[in-house]
Amino acid sequence: MGYDVLVIGSGPGGYVAAIRAAQYGLKVGVVEKDPKLGGTCLHVGCIPTKALLHFAEAYETALHGSSFGVVAQDVSLDLARMGRRKDQIVDKHAGGIGQLFKKHGIDTIPGFGSLQGNGAVRVEGPSDSRVVRASSVILATGSEARLIPGVESTSDRILTNVEILDIDRLPESLAIIGAGAVGVEFASMYRSFGSEVCVFEMLPRIVPLEDEDVSAGLLRAFRSRGIEVSVSTRIESVVESGSHVELAYQPPSGDPQVRRFDKLLVAVGRKPNTQRVGLENTAIEAQRGFIPVNGYMETAEMGVYAIGDIVAGSPQLAHVASAEGLVAAARIAGRPVEPIDYNLSPNCTYCEPQVASVGLTEKDARERGRPIKVSKFPFAANSKASILGSHAGFVKIVADEEFGEILGVHILGPQATELIHEAIVAMQSEATVESMRATIHAHPTLSEAVLDAFNAIQGQAINA
Repeated sequence: MGYDVLVIGSGPGGYVAAIRAAQYGLKVGVVEKDPKLGGTCLHVGCIPTKALLHFAEAYETALHGSSFGVVAQDVSLDLARMGRRKDQIVDKHAGGIGQLFKKHGIDTIPGFGSLQGNGAVRVEGPSDSRVVRASSVILATGSEARLIPGVESTSDRILTNVEILDIDRLPESLAIIGAGAVGVEFASMYRSFGSEVCVFEMLPRIVPLEDEDVSAGLLRAFRSRGIEVSVSTRIESVVESGSHVELAYQPPSGDPQVRRFDKLLVAVGRKPNTQRVGLENTAIEAQRGFIPVNGYMETAEMGVYAIGDIVAGSPQLAHVASAEGLVAAARIAGRPVEPIDYNLSPNCTYCEPQVASVGLTEKDARERGRPIKVSKFPFAANSKASILGSHAGFVKIVADEEFGEILGVHILGPQATELIHEAIVAMQSEATVESMRATIHAHPTLSEAVLDAFNAIQGQAINA
């Protein structure tokens, strides 16, 4: 049977592209190598990680509830029960994708898909191999965790984001190599659970893609929570030694150091899953494993599209993959669609305190030579933050000095990953600083901190 669209991969890019293509009236099939639909994000990425982060927050709230009059006795962790709850959430939503596929008449084809050229895809299934044909193919094969030189594989002590989700005993000490989103989320989570946590980062600051003020603020917050952080630090070797992992590293100054930890999490980024997908049978030439595309997600091979973590220059974020899937589906269906403005894609990190941003950092804006105004409003001056007992952080605005165009918004603090969407809608709608200042915000809410940050651009913040 031939398809109008064949999607390889059912992660947040692939399943969204498939559903939208079906909504356009196209005949759609999805090739998936894993037994369950949903990809990395649903099974070993975004969803289980954020579930555990929520459980960690609940645990800390219970531990410290006496500060606001809720006294709990004998608060303890049940990692097995947490794991079961996490798995229930994942299974529910994996099943939900299957139901959506049935609703829209999308065929699921189990197996590993590889391009054969001219619209043909070979699918190596559990019991056979066959060739499926389609007018258009969308590659949505995602990514996997990178390891570091000298660490060839994982073990019960050397972990990636996959293995650490299912450990059955809380480590007394946890080392984390990498202070990007994955590293700081697990650092935050395991510190809440009670582990001693040490983060090693080769670059001069943590969450290095964020605004410098956010990096500095998160570093202060982590250290106040007892999370040890070592930046500008090079890892020399990793050795399993009995019941521990031994790390040799070079700090920014002084002599090389060696330390032992119960567990090690390697969180140094992700590599695209483009090996064995048949690129050699097409006109596609990968760049360090990533696939170049144009603004409509079209590759160099006619009729082949690429979306998500495998795309050259695209942020490796689930919501970006979904957006790219919508663009590809519309292009295939001949519907009007605009290329993605990646400047308006949010970055969200679910540590404590949370981090979220959109647009240009202050450094980026200044390097582009734009005359700008910058403001910061602290959550310490926000009433709802006081109610929540969560004062760390701020809202920072970067705006054009002359016209009030909003260039970037950076939030460190409570519910930052929810608050950032006000800024995204404002920027997408071409709102200005003045129009945001004129917007009424309910009281008491965390969103008032965003309003006060916009007022602070003109030096007129009410609450600080």
